[in-house]
Amino acid sequence: MRTTHRPFTTLALALCLFVAALEMTVVSTAMPTVVSDLGGIQHYAWVFTAYMLSSTITVPIYGKLADLYGRKPILLFGSTLFLLSSLACGFSTSMNMLIAFRVLQGLGAGAMQPIALTIIGDIYTLEQRGKVQGAFSAVWGIAGLAGPLTGGLIVKYLTWHWIFFINIPIGIASMVLIVLFFHEQLQRKERARLDYAGAALLSSGVVALLFGVQGSGATLLALPVAAVLLTAFVFVELRAAEPIIPMSIFKIPTIAISNVAGALFSAAQFGATTYVPLYVQGVLGGSATMAGGMITPMIVGWPLASLIGGKVMVRTGFRPLIVGGLGLASIGTVLMALLLKPGASMLVPQIAMGLFGIGLGFAAMATMVAVQTTVGWELRGVATASSMFFRTIGGSLGVGVMGGVLVNQLMKDPNVPVSAATELLGPEHGRGLAPAILETLGGALNTGLSINFWIMCSAMIAAFTAGLFFPKVKRVTTPVNMSDVTASH
Repeated sequence: MRTTHRPFTTLALALCLFVAALEMTVVSTAMPTVVSDLGGIQHYAWVFTAYMLSSTITVPIYGKLADLYGRKPILLFGSTLFLLSSLACGFSTSMNMLIAFRVLQGLGAGAMQPIALTIIGDIYTLEQRGKVQGAFSAVWGIAGLAGPLTGGLIVKYLTWHWIFFINIPIGIASMVLIVLFFHEQLQRKERARLDYAGAALLSSGVVALLFGVQGSGATLLALPVAAVLLTAFVFVELRAAEPIIPMSIFKIPTIAISNVAGALFSAAQFGATTYVPLYVQGVLGGSATMAGGMITPMIVGWPLASLIGGKVMVRTGFRPLIVGGLGLASIGTVLMALLLKPGASMLVPQIAMGLFGIGLGFAAMATMVAVQTTVGWELRGVATASSMFFRTIGGSLGVGVMGGVLVNQLMKDPNVPVSAATELLGPEHGRGLAPAILETLGGALNTGLSINFWIMCSAMIAAFTAGLFFPKVKRVTTPVNMSDVTASH
């Protein structure tokens, strides 16, 4: 049995996480330009939600598979699918094709982050993990900072296709290092049955919910279908031997409140990163590089606040950081809703996004650590996974609702074709359109995005309200006993 080379394996995992983090921000920056080329602005939100949905739902499934068949083959499978899908995304010739390949890309990405972090837990001792996880947080910060700038530069000097092609060399380097330097010894044990029924009900229920919240007319029928499927999912999970999401953990107030707040602030977060660049480019007339620059204050403020909060938390506990952070982020969304108007200064979205990022840096870090500290080792994995799941689902649903609002506004006037909206995002900013159409379409885009800013604000204030109910938990607390929270079968 060959031994693992930890430094090279760690480098490979860092590259794996880097490419996954980069993908989240580089695409959001370049999307206005993608829409101007491919058209289909009515499907704008689906480019994000398709990726987030497919990657989120598969996280617990990949975790089970990694336990059964080993980390290495599952990580390599996910990385391969991610890279092939990235290549296909770059060659897409329509918005529908791009969305389809983004689904596949998300299916690959669902394996990358959780299994990479699992391997870190396998090859490092408990005392060493703190430093390594801190380094990996820096990787996310660097990728987040580089993403908007990279997206703007790629669009300006190359073509939007390269926002997907850039993944290829980084991903290949990561896979080569994993193959050569990571060697695991599988612990053969009785294989537990995967919760196929729970996975199917969860996937179909969330997809139906996403269709319903951003639709109108007949598509609204998806909402009662989603309610039935998700209710059935809860019943199945209560009886499953190996549930994907154990319902018992929601008896713990810290976890329940953190997940509610996480879903709400993620709706605002993903909405801001999706629609603020669109507003800057489509309404304020900024370039793709300027649109990307609007996200930078949030990307810089978030990791800095997390680092500071990690030190302050020792003295203050969780609650002040959660309540204060959510309050500060709420102020940022209020500024967006009130001050982002046609002709507004570019400083407005930069200041608002800065406050937003700093606030979420405090709150997101504190809620995650609180969840992990509240439970013992035997529940820590599922508790952490539930937090990741609710945050991403909240973001997906938030972007979906806002996408529905935007499409409804653009289609309000039957005399104006939706396809004309794509010209607003081109280099000429719609100068080729008739003045009447340009005025009507610009007004509809502004109205739709303004409504979306108020939706972000409402979600953030609701998250702040949920944070007020967060219990006064010390930094170090007695882990919850398994027998106290395990539901009877």
